[in-house]
Amino acid sequence: MTCAVLSIGTELTRGELVNSNAAWLGAELTALGFEVTEHLVVDDDRDRIVEALHRLRSHARVVVSTGGLGPTTDDVTTEAVARALGLRLVRDEASHDQMRRRMERFGRTMSATNAKQADFPEGADILPNPVGTAPGFGVVLGDCVAYFMPGVPREMKRMFEEQVVPRIRALAPNTLYQSRLRTFGLPESVVGEKLAGVEAAYPGTVIGYRAHYPEIEVKVLARAASHASARALCERATVEVRTRLGRYVYGEADDTFAGVVGRALRARGWTLAIAESCTGGLVGHLLTREPGASDFLLLDAVTYANSAKSKVLGVDEETIRWHGAVSHEVAAAMAAGARHVSGSDVALALTGVAGPSGGSDDKPVGTVYIAVAGPDGTTDVQHRALGGDRGQIQTLAAYAGLQMVRELCVSRGAERDAAGPGERQ
Repeated sequence: MTCAVLSIGTELTRGELVNSNAAWLGAELTALGFEVTEHLVVDDDRDRIVEALHRLRSHARVVVSTGGLGPTTDDVTTEAVARALGLRLVRDEASHDQMRRRMERFGRTMSATNAKQADFPEGADILPNPVGTAPGFGVVLGDCVAYFMPGVPREMKRMFEEQVVPRIRALAPNTLYQSRLRTFGLPESVVGEKLAGVEAAYPGTVIGYRAHYPEIEVKVLARAASHASARALCERATVEVRTRLGRYVYGEADDTFAGVVGRALRARGWTLAIAESCTGGLVGHLLTREPGASDFLLLDAVTYANSAKSKVLGVDEETIRWHGAVSHEVAAAMAAGARHVSGSDVALALTGVAGPSGGSDDKPVGTVYIAVAGPDGTTDVQHRALGGDRGQIQTLAAYAGLQMVRELCVSRGAERDAAGPGERQ
């Protein structure tokens, strides 16, 4: 069954906000088994919203929409829907009372502009909003059912999961199944080259890609006569994709790179210390955004100045003087110092030239040295020549450092597994 996503808001058409709601809804609807055929963005204009609804109802059986349900004058979605249906707006007293009580809890008084959020097209199916003031609603547009939700992501997601999904789940043909693989380390063109021929080898599958720097997400969508058949087909094709991409696949679906690295450290029972220079705390930020980082992260020292590298990490001033702060030797000393100061099992250090200035002929912008000191006292140092602007270089360096930590965890775990129970330490 075909499905469309309608996003309403002038801030979206002007590019003032990134339309993350549409991407999230598209993925959720696909997972339910719908075929999402269109994402449409319309500004806060009654006539254009009406026109969009008339067009979508002609080919989509389900429409989910966000935005334009608030209290301000530019929130005109509800009025436009009533106009498209030729219905009058009717106040829902239960919604009005719920909004009034919510505002009173926060010491606010219900105003006429807030009250309009309780007005809906006559006969609409009201969708309660447990985390905001604006309820949503559903209507029937000919052969199409349409649901309208707030634009605030937190409110929209809760309403979609609790109110909309139970209403539309039975409408999904349930003949689709999709897997999502997260990759890092290859450009999109190379990923595509490696996966050439998968669709032909597994008829009924479609391979999709989404680039989110510095990652590439690979989506394997399978269509078959039944949900079970689609799932089996998808799983076979996904095994092929994993085989072709190998170690560049780091996770699935909603996994994050930092989260996977954190799980790898926990699996080994290791602690981690970080010493950052050119990345300015980005590695620690990525890790601490994930819940439970305190299980393994002992230290994140941003030693930007040479003096900090010496005083905090114990890097010899002569080493910096002779080799420069951006060097193999200093990266190794930073990792060893972080491990010594914190008492961690593993230490990661990064030093480099993120730009846009500061480069030289010998060490141009994008030069980065990354060191990982392991539990056995050995240190691996890698030199990277990274491209892009300052933010891209910092992000790619942070990912490259985390990748080295992940590979250490995986390789050491494989060594232990190969050694057998009697030889493990």
